[in-house]
Amino acid sequence: MKDSSLFTKTELGPYTLKNRIVLPPLTRSRSSQPGNIPNELMATYYRQRAGAGFMVTEGTQIEPRGQGYAWTPGIHSAEQIEGWRKVTDAVHGEGGIIFAQLWHVGRVSHTSLQPGGGAPVAPSAIPAQQVSVFIETGPGAGTLAPPSSPRALTTAEVKELVQLYAQAARNALEAGFDGVELHCANGYLVNQFISAHSNKRDDEYGGSLKNRLRFLREIVEAVADVVGKDRLGVRFAPLFASTDEARVYLGLVEEDPHTTYIEAIKVLENAGIAYLSLAEADWDNAPDLPQDFRQEVRQTFSGRIFYAGRYTAERGVRLLDAGLADLIAFGRPFIANPDLPERIANNWPLNPVDPSTMYGGTEKGYITYPTYQK
Repeated sequence: MKDSSLFTKTELGPYTLKNRIVLPPLTRSRSSQPGNIPNELMATYYRQRAGAGFMVTEGTQIEPRGQGYAWTPGIHSAEQIEGWRKVTDAVHGEGGIIFAQLWHVGRVSHTSLQPGGGAPVAPSAIPAQQVSVFIETGPGAGTLAPPSSPRALTTAEVKELVQLYAQAARNALEAGFDGVELHCANGYLVNQFISAHSNKRDDEYGGSLKNRLRFLREIVEAVADVVGKDRLGVRFAPLFASTDEARVYLGLVEEDPHTTYIEAIKVLENAGIAYLSLAEADWDNAPDLPQDFRQEVRQTFSGRIFYAGRYTAERGVRLLDAGLADLIAFGRPFIANPDLPERIANNWPLNPVDPSTMYGGTEKGYITYPTYQK
């Protein structure tokens, strides 16, 4: 595979990427407590995977209310910024390029994770369904619980959140990141504003699709003003469900996902950001993205386009060669194979993932996966 399109250089904003393989955001819940502080263990993890042409951190909460799972790192305190500096120094020492993914879970949280035990915040006071969160804050694998009922944000609070995203972007630059990605997928806060299922607001942020996209547009513009539009990406997870059960996944699947997400992508195109990352559903028998949607994404967005979700190297190459993608992200394979690009290039076998060490715990199953030995 070393002669395939996965291993050609490409431009991304001001950066030249050595290959088209992406380490995507992968929650691993290994931050130090108290304080959700990035640490040396995390620095080692990212350094091991710096063979990727491009790297994005795990979701990183922009403020204390943005946390939905135990042990996930933040980027809103001085200690967290200092911790992330260890990560960026380690990656840059290996010649890597890394963006911070800015994250707010909105309603997908629990009172035990919220400041003062308060209710999670959301566009509307509608609980998240068909999802669980980790609520244990001590060592171990975590205790799963359903999210707590949220309270609706006031209009003034929504505008304050836009500024919290901008501040998190400033913090990311201070921590040494090369840019930022906005997490607007998977049923979290920005996705909750976009979705008619979770957004029942009657102010300027609710009602029509244009209004439901207003929060997205405002944070994209605010963060672009901080980091530069050429160092900004956005992640979406459009789901084209084929069953009634899948259609209520997190309560956010749109009746017309094609129209919803093409309109959302137009917001990004108008802002002129560097890239769009599309996370496809990755469970067994999950629906594929329709080909006409992929084609319209390419026609609508002039920046770089990433895809992630159940990709093999061969499937990724087909998408690159078809001109529908510019980079391909590999999630679970990168967890278990720190040297994934080298393994793909040489057709070496892959380590399997140990699901018991995915979230929380020690260095085992985090930095202990071996590189390939001939």
